Amino acid sequence: MHTLANHLAYNLWANERIGHVLMTQPDIILEAAQKSSFASITKTVLHLWDAEVIWLTRLQGGSLADWPSKTFTGSTADMLQGLIKTSTELLQLAHTKGDAFLETTIAYKNMKGDSFENRVEEILFHVVNHGTYHRGQIISLLRQSGVEQVVSTDMIVWFRERR
Repeated sequence: MHTLANHLAYNLWANERIGHVLMTQPDIILEAAQKSSFASITKTVLHLWDAEVIWLTRLQGGSLADWPSKTFTGSTADMLQGLIKTSTELLQLAHTKGDAFLETTIAYKNMKGDSFENRVEEILFHVVNHGTYHRGQIISLLRQSGVEQVVSTDMIVWFRERR
């Protein structure tokens, strides 16, 4: 498996793993005001999902004018299922398009309308790294909220479990 495909498979595994923990938490913990990049655990997860949707859309040749979560009104389960679906689609995209696609450069605009170009491989590594950063925040926020049973989403754990 290509290194990037490994990273995308890890990203999916880590999102599933943190999702299982979040499904066991009451809304009072998930919605509590927090001092972090985003105002709550839920808002952090929505941002993580937003980013994956936006990058997937760009990689498929589309663009979005606004954050997908802006109109989201579903449950915690809906949010987590959406995140897992998008993570799965990113992994499938890398598998079906192949290595040549990873070397392709795409042009896109950010939400402010600024134009950029990046190789697909760079974008996908960014998506995984971005997810790792925000999952770390979610774990810290859970611990600060008194949740003691928090799973590890470290990549080395994923490698160990695969064996």
